[in-house]
Amino acid sequence: MHDLVRPLVDVLEYALQLFWWAVIANIVMSWLVSFNIINTHNRVVYVIWDALNRITEPALRPIRRIMPNTGALDLSPIVLFFIIYLIQDYLRVFANDL
Repeated sequence: MHDLVRPLVDVLEYALQLFWWAVIANIVMSWLVSFNIINTHNRVVYVIWDALNRITEPALRPIRRIMPNTGALDLSPIVLFFIIYLIQDYLRVFANDL
């Protein structure tokens, strides 16, 4: 059983790490768009922006519904990072117990 579970845990950890980087990219890109450094009228920028939003919004939307509105400051990615960290930590403990 251990031979089957360990690779699965590794893949899940890598996927969570990739998702973590997608959230970071989404945060940076949202800052660049809001400060008019990049423009979403550019087709390449829009495609990247749309892809990042489609990847991250399903995880951020429920967090935003629960959290109070803080105005211009969006704290939902911090909560998502905490959740990702907890899941990764649980996966490490689970893998070491096998």
